[in-house]
Order: sequence, then C-alpha cells, then structure tokens
Amino acid sequence: MTVQAYEKLAEKMGFSDSKRLIAVLEHSMSSEQAVIADALPGSPAEVAEKTGVAVETVKAELEDLFFKGVVFPRGSLDKRENYRFAREIIQLHDAVQASGQLDPKKDKRLFELWHDFCINEMYPHLVHFSKALPQAPARVIPAYEAIKGLPDVQPWENFKEILKAQSLIAVTPCSCRFRTTAIEEHCDYCDEVGEWKCIQFGKGAQYVIERGSGRQISLDEALKLADKAEEEALVHIGAYDNNMHFNTSCQCCKDCCEMFVAMNENDGDLSRIYAKSRFAAFVAEEDCNGCQNCLERCQFDAIDMVRSGKKYKAVVDLEKCYGCGVCVLKCDTGALTFKAIHPPEYIPAKKG
Repeated sequence: MTVQAYEKLAEKMGFSDSKRLIAVLEHSMSSEQAVIADALPGSPAEVAEKTGVAVETVKAELEDLFFKGVVFPRGSLDKRENYRFAREIIQLHDAVQASGQLDPKKDKRLFELWHDFCINEMYPHLVHFSKALPQAPARVIPAYEAIKGLPDVQPWENFKEILKAQSLIAVTPCSCRFRTTAIEEHCDYCDEVGEWKCIQFGKGAQYVIERGSGRQISLDEALKLADKAEEEALVHIGAYDNNMHFNTSCQCCKDCCEMFVAMNENDGDLSRIYAKSRFAAFVAEEDCNGCQNCLERCQFDAIDMVRSGKKYKAVVDLEKCYGCGVCVLKCDTGALTFKAIHPPEYIPAKKG
C-alpha cells in the first residue's frame, strides 16, 4: 500500500513509474504521509475515513506536508480545513524547493534528487508540455532602467508600477538557484542564498508567509530588490497579458531557471513559455567599443560580436531578443538603446 501510494502520487504528476520522482517523494514524506497525500483531496476527517488513520494524526501529518510544500490548502490558508495534492509537477517543484526553511548544504540530498529528476525527466517533459500550450503562460517585463524616460510606457510593463500596485509582497528563495547552489553548480549572475530573488504577490505572498517559506517585504524593499535584480542581469517575468495582479514574478537567469534550461538543453522553444516584451535592443555600431558587457549579460543569446574593421562590434539578433533590456544597463558608451517595436496593443488585455 505504501509503495503504491508513492507510485500513485508520481502518476498524478504525469510520471508513471518514474523511479526518480518516487525517490524525491520518498525523501520528502514518510510512508504514512504518502498514503495520506494519496487520499486527497479532502478534509482531515474525510482522509481519516479513507485511510483508517486517526483524525488527529491526519491533521498533524497534513500540517507537516503543508509546510514542506507537498500539499496545499483548499479555501482558507489560515484555517486549513481542506487539502489537495500538487496540481502539477511545476507547482510541486517550486513549492518544495523554494523555501527559506531549507539549507542548501544540510538539505543537499533533496536538491540532488530533484536535479536528477529534472535533467533526465522533468525538463524534457516541459518541452513536450510547452508544444500543447495555446499561448505562453507568462511574459518578459523589461528592466525599469531600460524603459525609464521612453514615451508611451504602460503601467503593466513598468516593473516599479507593478510593485506599487500590490497590496502584499513577499520574497522566497528561487527554487532553481537554491538547487544549483546545493549541487555546487553556482549561478553566474547572483548569490541566491545571500539574497532571495523570487517575488510573490497577493495570494502567492500570503501562501509563502503562512508557510514560512518566504517573508513579507515592504514596497521599498521590493523596489530595491528589483533594482538589484536588474543590476545582476536577471529578467523580470510577469503576466502574459496586461494584468498587474499575478502571484509570482521570477527573476530569471539562463544558467539556472527551469524553463530556460529545459528549453535550451532539449531543443525547446522558450517563446512557448515566455512571450517577448514589445521592446528590443539596438546597437549604434559607430559607438560600440567591443567591451562585450552586453554579450555576457544577455540571457537569450541574442547578441553576438561581429568583426567590423579592426574591432569586433555587438550585433543584436532581433529574432532572439526578448526585450528584457538588461544589456542596455551596462553599455558605458551608450551604443545600445532600447526602443518599442510594437504598439501597446501588442500586449493583450486581461480577460474577465
């Protein structure tokens, strides 16, 4: 029954007979907890009836699984009278690993198991999954410092305005960079252990605060965090449409982010996951001194150095450019500029 519970949970995530995911689940919960999780959705009383486990024991185990990021309350976050298992593998991946309660050194084995599963099974799965999406679920939000002063910038593409629109903001460690740190494949762009970068809004913020996996931050702290992310060449991710109220804004990098790595290493198309902003970077060749700062900062491999006379000059491939703007921020000569290449209507209106 216990072994079957782990297998059934893996099957619910779309990975039947995955020994790697079962190993992750075995590390994340006890055999009794697996049986309880498999009996969800339901209230503690309903789970107790299904499993034969005492109600008080079920309550305690569900609470523990909630704090581990394995199960999720349905309805009230603070009362937690009803629970469900993760809806899909990305939710489980992020909730379990993006927790300030974890220590990349002490919890290294958990992260190693996740890494093995991600590289060999989850990432190829994400490529297959992305091909069936009707549209990208998220969009790149340009760096504020790149769009500052440009005409006709809309509030939903101004990351500072997005932050100001939130009633509750929290921050957690990035699940991806926490894992790469734990397995000693450290990020080339930032230190996630030293400063968390994954920003949560609204219900997302309430969830991580209640769990203790993240902490509430002020608007001023969030604005400073956004500035730091841009300084470190991280890419703001937001809603696909012009909605300013979404749950999570990842600050992505190409060497760690699950979506970047999954698509780039498995012949996927990142635009199936992250839509482009309506901006792009342009180079004035005569002003480029060939410093290569932009080349190193570009998360989309959209910049190349091409020989022009005696020097190599930066060239932007507009097909690959996602309009994040982080390259522009460190162009000391001003050769790189940022321009809108689509009208505001390019970003669809929020539905409903």
